[in-house]
Amino acid sequence: MSLLAEVASRPQPLLLGSRAQVRLLGTVDVTVDGVPVEITGVRRKMVLAALAISAGQVVSSDLLMDVVWSGKAPATVMNTLQSHVSYLRRAIGVPGALSAASPGYRLNLGLESTDVQLAERLMAEAMDSPDLAVKAQRLQSAVELWRARPLADIRGTAWVEEQAARLERMRDQALKSLIDVRLTMGEHGALLPILEDLAGQNPFDEDVSGQLMLALYRAGRQADALAVFRQTRDRLANELGIDPGRRLRQLEQAILRQDRSLDIHPSADDRTDGDLAGFPVPAQLPPVAAGLVGRAAEITELDVVRTSVRPSGSVGVTPVVAITGMAGVGKSTLALSWAHRVAPEFPDGQLYVDLRGFSVVDDPMSPIEALLGLIESLGVSAQRGTSDIGTLTGRYRTLLAGKKVLVILDNAHNAEQIRPLLPSTTGCMVVVTSRSDLSALSVTNGAQQLRLRPLAVSESRALLDARLMGGQSTDRDAGDLDELLRCCGGLPLAIAIAASRWSSAGQRLAISRGSGQDGSRILDVLSDSDTSADLRSVFSGSYRWLSHEAAQLFRVLSTGDHAETSIGPPQRSGAPFNELARSNLLERNGDGAYSMHPLLRAYGQELAAATQQTAMSS
Repeated sequence: MSLLAEVASRPQPLLLGSRAQVRLLGTVDVTVDGVPVEITGVRRKMVLAALAISAGQVVSSDLLMDVVWSGKAPATVMNTLQSHVSYLRRAIGVPGALSAASPGYRLNLGLESTDVQLAERLMAEAMDSPDLAVKAQRLQSAVELWRARPLADIRGTAWVEEQAARLERMRDQALKSLIDVRLTMGEHGALLPILEDLAGQNPFDEDVSGQLMLALYRAGRQADALAVFRQTRDRLANELGIDPGRRLRQLEQAILRQDRSLDIHPSADDRTDGDLAGFPVPAQLPPVAAGLVGRAAEITELDVVRTSVRPSGSVGVTPVVAITGMAGVGKSTLALSWAHRVAPEFPDGQLYVDLRGFSVVDDPMSPIEALLGLIESLGVSAQRGTSDIGTLTGRYRTLLAGKKVLVILDNAHNAEQIRPLLPSTTGCMVVVTSRSDLSALSVTNGAQQLRLRPLAVSESRALLDARLMGGQSTDRDAGDLDELLRCCGGLPLAIAIAASRWSSAGQRLAISRGSGQDGSRILDVLSDSDTSADLRSVFSGSYRWLSHEAAQLFRVLSTGDHAETSIGPPQRSGAPFNELARSNLLERNGDGAYSMHPLLRAYGQELAAATQQTAMSS
């Protein structure tokens, strides 16, 4: 008998009010006043699912097209997408529920507009309540929301499979938490057949094996409990080539000595404290340059997300923030400055990985390489020969279960590189930085998007003053510095490089002469043999990943007869325009036009001249 079957046999409370709600935890449909409304058409359901996963947030048309058509959209895709949205509006039947919002659409049905959001709320209430009966009731109600496999009738695409797997993991967490609470309440006898069934379905799940061992031990079956450990150990060794985790080994030893901590307690605190003991506490945050200026709104947003971090061992989705923006805009500086400030809020440690997403000398780090490093940072041999990303991801997430760790994934190349590195419990938080648009993480992992733009004039001046050592600027320098700041265009990296040059009289003269020039002259001033402090090298890390068409368009736009702050809406070449925008080499404005940063324009002009010279000489 499964736990789902057991809870389904009990009276179910009314969970939905007189309103519309999208259901994803089974077949995809809509309920209006509690009555299911069938949605026809697989692609329509995929549009609805993508909007519902990010309920309340804008989902771009580009992302919807990628989700639904997997890169094989027809020429009439925009008309088809609009037709699907119109159909969904009529099916939902609630005014304003599905609205157009640049650059796409937003589903807004109010609080708990999806059954996923309702499940998350019930799980959070369970973890926050000190009353075991309330915990069990909330978790049971959450489990009941899963009617079948999530997204059961739109299977097949990579996005759907990934989302379904995530929502299944969420259900598994709820089930395990419910079993933990019921074990604490002394219901081990009733749980034994359920746990035996779960252990058979999940032979490599050490959490389920541990729960079964504890239930058997409390039922007076010590030998059977130890037999479960041996079977699990042998299966892991023979089929995966790994040993059981520390928790399962500790449980075996506690059963052997009949430790009193295994007896029924009114709370699970005794077990949790012991389980977390003995792990190394990683403190991997690299130093960050002093003088973070501005970014008050962004820091506030990061703090708001931090408040959603639940107690260690809670269930739900790991909070993720994706900080994106053009090269040199200060993404890593913001992430690390904030991380150092809040590090005490994550007592189990801080992990940091430079994913080399836009290095000019190295390829992006593979998820397997990143996982091997993360696992070893948590004090466990990662078996360097392992190439199974699923095994490594499971090991990494198991090590972080029940811990409160801040994970900084710096310089990410794309969403695919990041997903295997995300923990699966709400005790952790992840901050990702990238030059790429990471809106796909909002759909697949609920990431909050934080886009950085260049500093305002007053903030640029404050950063320059903070960086100038010993107050070396004087009133007579003011004109040169103002011109320099204009050329830097609010880009923190450019301002930092210029400030470091200003300390030398010779460099100061070069800056004074060069800052009044457009194009390569200012790039010469802001150059360095260190590629991390050379604007051309930094920009090339973005340019090298462009397609041929997008690279060509970048060069054309940088030399075209456009105003510095505006490039008209594209009439053709929509895909290359979108690629440049997703790479943060163009800024998409609200009116459909684009803008290009003046330093990027200068870099593009150099590339265009070099390309033309090469063509003429060949």
